[in-house]
Amino acid sequence: MLQANQITQVKLFDANPDVIKSMAGTDLEVMVAASNDELASLAADPAAAVAWVSENVTQYIGGNGVNIKWVAVGNEPFLSSYNGVYQDVALPALQNVQQALANAGHASDIKATIPCNADVLNTPPPYLPSQTTWRPDISSLMVQLTQFLSSTGAPFMVNFYPFLSLVLTTNFPLAFAFFNSTANNIVDGSHVYTNVFDASYDGLVTTLTNTGFPTLPIVIGEIGWPTDGVLDANIQFAQSFMSQLVTHMLSGTGTPLRPGVLNGYLFSLLDEDAKSILPGPFERHWGIFNYDGSIKYALDLTGGVNGAGPSLVPAQNVPYLPTKWCVVNPNMDLTELQSNLDYACNHGDCTASYPGGSCSSLTLEGNASYAFNNYFQFTDQLPGSCNFQGLAEVTTTNPSTGTCEFFVGLQPTSAVSSTSDPPPSHPSSSSSAAAAATANPPVFLCTLSVAIIAAIVGSWILRL
Repeated sequence: MLQANQITQVKLFDANPDVIKSMAGTDLEVMVAASNDELASLAADPAAAVAWVSENVTQYIGGNGVNIKWVAVGNEPFLSSYNGVYQDVALPALQNVQQALANAGHASDIKATIPCNADVLNTPPPYLPSQTTWRPDISSLMVQLTQFLSSTGAPFMVNFYPFLSLVLTTNFPLAFAFFNSTANNIVDGSHVYTNVFDASYDGLVTTLTNTGFPTLPIVIGEIGWPTDGVLDANIQFAQSFMSQLVTHMLSGTGTPLRPGVLNGYLFSLLDEDAKSILPGPFERHWGIFNYDGSIKYALDLTGGVNGAGPSLVPAQNVPYLPTKWCVVNPNMDLTELQSNLDYACNHGDCTASYPGGSCSSLTLEGNASYAFNNYFQFTDQLPGSCNFQGLAEVTTTNPSTGTCEFFVGLQPTSAVSSTSDPPPSHPSSSSSAAAAATANPPVFLCTLSVAIIAAIVGSWILRL
């Protein structure tokens, strides 16, 4: 699916061997990652870094192997909510991993960096990019990090999320989260900022410049817009933001302080139905594609810079479970319906039913059916998983309604064969028969999360 969509670079969030090996023999540029939990051991012992690089990088490269170009050491380890847990180990871990790469003969062709959350920056009111600095508690550490990155030729990687600025900031202007705002602009000296992305990016440029690294390359490690779970997470907003973002980054306009094509990874390829929702119920819905690789919305990954680009290409030959759903049996005594609904949601994914979500307008019975079906599909339609104290029944009639889709699950990897059921309809998606991609390769990138896995296509093991 990645190659069909002419995606050229992929960022993984771990070093899952099955996923890495599936990219062998392709021209995909791959970033593998060490988790935050591995930072302490990588920092404490250079030999541990050598072993990690051998196991997760060098064994896959060379010949017709995997084109690994980057190593992410941790993910947002300086996040303020971590309360400094990783502050003493992240940079030493990075240094040891980069040295291990050098020892293996890859100092020049494989670079290690640390993806940072935007909260490493501090911009006081009135929120001018020119006034941005490093967050005070990690200022010295960030200078050390940028010094090291500069010495190795690695980029500074930062994750920006205009969506989070919108939903987590009181009275944040909606238009300023997008790229076509005509009001609420920030005037900073001779520069005018019409969107929060450019303002945030130039805040980082200012900080790097003021600490002695005006030309250090910047790569956006994650940026995207979710499609469900809260009011502003919807198909319309996601399509608008992502289309504007890709065009903006590839147009060559850049930002006031960094003109030119901007480099970054879209987050993410697919939805992740088991991801933590601690930040919010939208966390499971960042995918450009649905859980099964079908298309959510039209998106030109070339940004339309050279005219109309290719349409997205959905996953092919997806191995679905049998086309059946689990719903409430209306002929039963529903006194215990709420407790069974709660059980199903605690063991499945009901984030689409949260206020503002695509299923938030359902009745209690509708919500229960949605929850029951999620549990039923999560358990691979096992016998007995559609019971709920006798309150549920299996149906072959699609109960999807309006924007609320009742999905059919995917076959577990051991059950995948050369044939599969046809795909169920996706009422909230674009056509699942998108045109084939053209031969014009885009230069944009796509982030791929691989923490949660299920079979999608061929040897791919994905469910992002």
